[in-house]
Amino acid sequence: MVATVLTSPETTGSTPIPQELERADSERLRLYRENLDFYQGNQWSEPRRRRDRRLTFNYAKAVIEKTASYAMSGVSFVVDPIDEEEGSAERARRAEAALRDVYESNHLEQLDFDNEIDCSVLGDAAYKVIWDASEERVRVTAPDVQGLFVSWAGDDPSHVWRVASRYDLTREEAERLYGPVPTHKASYTVVEVWTDESFELWLDEGLIDERPNPYGFIPFVVYPNMREPKQFWGVSDLANLKEPLRELNRVVSQLSMILELSGNPIAVLENVTDAEDIAVQPGAVWEIPEKARAYLLDLLQGGGVSLHIDYANLVLRALHDLAEVPRSAFGETRQALSGVALQMELDPLVKKVQRKRLIRGVAFRRRNEMILRILEQQTGETFAPPRTGLGQALRRSSGQAYRSRVVWGPVLPQDRSRLVQDEARLVKAGIHSRRTAAGLLDVADPDVEWSRWQEESDAIAVKS
Repeated sequence: MVATVLTSPETTGSTPIPQELERADSERLRLYRENLDFYQGNQWSEPRRRRDRRLTFNYAKAVIEKTASYAMSGVSFVVDPIDEEEGSAERARRAEAALRDVYESNHLEQLDFDNEIDCSVLGDAAYKVIWDASEERVRVTAPDVQGLFVSWAGDDPSHVWRVASRYDLTREEAERLYGPVPTHKASYTVVEVWTDESFELWLDEGLIDERPNPYGFIPFVVYPNMREPKQFWGVSDLANLKEPLRELNRVVSQLSMILELSGNPIAVLENVTDAEDIAVQPGAVWEIPEKARAYLLDLLQGGGVSLHIDYANLVLRALHDLAEVPRSAFGETRQALSGVALQMELDPLVKKVQRKRLIRGVAFRRRNEMILRILEQQTGETFAPPRTGLGQALRRSSGQAYRSRVVWGPVLPQDRSRLVQDEARLVKAGIHSRRTAAGLLDVADPDVEWSRWQEESDAIAVKS
């Protein structure tokens, strides 16, 4: 998807930002609306005719929500020490605990799942990370990408220099946030403009606040669902599903009409110029002229229904292939399959989830970095190594000093007892640490569990 790049920093100010946004990214916003309508079940492209039967089988919603359930199953974070210097392990432990507190206070497990569905439908998603002064905590939200406008360097989409966020407020909300508003309206359009150095707040087309950026970075993480090469904005999962879904709806609607007409057959009269009281019912007697012929139209003769069903199954198969969600992901298997055979059958879904997780992992790590940097600014607690030496300074400036790792849960059901045995062998052989094994086994806080285990072992040793 190609978006309009907003004006460069040198030309900013010639046109008010709200007016500039009115003309920006029209094609991207149009596709967002179309994808959202399609996801909600508005899947027929032709205008409806009188007595036109239209059945909608919303596989789009089912496929996207099922894929999101696979992709976002069992997400957790681990912060590893950066080096062996004194205090590094302690900083990593405190950073991990801080991330866990922010995760729980913002209910990010639910927010991440909702955002994954939004990202799959629209093609893009975003997080906003700010400091909530009233509650004195980091607040993480998921703004609607339909109101986000991103400016980047012309030859480098990864270098974002400005993000503008547009949303609407009621009069009551605007007065609660900004005090008395100048005009009497039912709603107001708010535009936040963020760069690394500055922050601007516009109400309708008036600039009401302008100050330096309090964070020193743009507090937005904008990421795609699946990205086309060299493009910033992503591609919706619905892009490949619209045509087969429309065809499936059309074919099944047509088959439904045929079956209804066959249950209420049409009487056909030949060589009859006038007819009265022709009733299609058991025991009905028809009086027709000589050389005339009467019969019921059988729409099911010649195996016509089977042809419709076979075609519908062909379209459904194409739908599953394009969605990369095999039929077995819906709980249907042709026969009892072994674990390896079932994994091979679900391999397209596994590969799709892995691609999504690759992109989400980068976004989550960037979000974690923002959380830790804001906590450092607001609480004074240090999570990154001090700026001692060129290496540490470079790591801080690039965000590597706040390094975190996303631990994903298994995509397919696992034999937990087998996994425990494997991890126990790896720990015993010195290949894995206990902490790594605990993280792979979805232990929320490996350090706390290790301390509890030590306490229990010491208590047992004392009793014995």
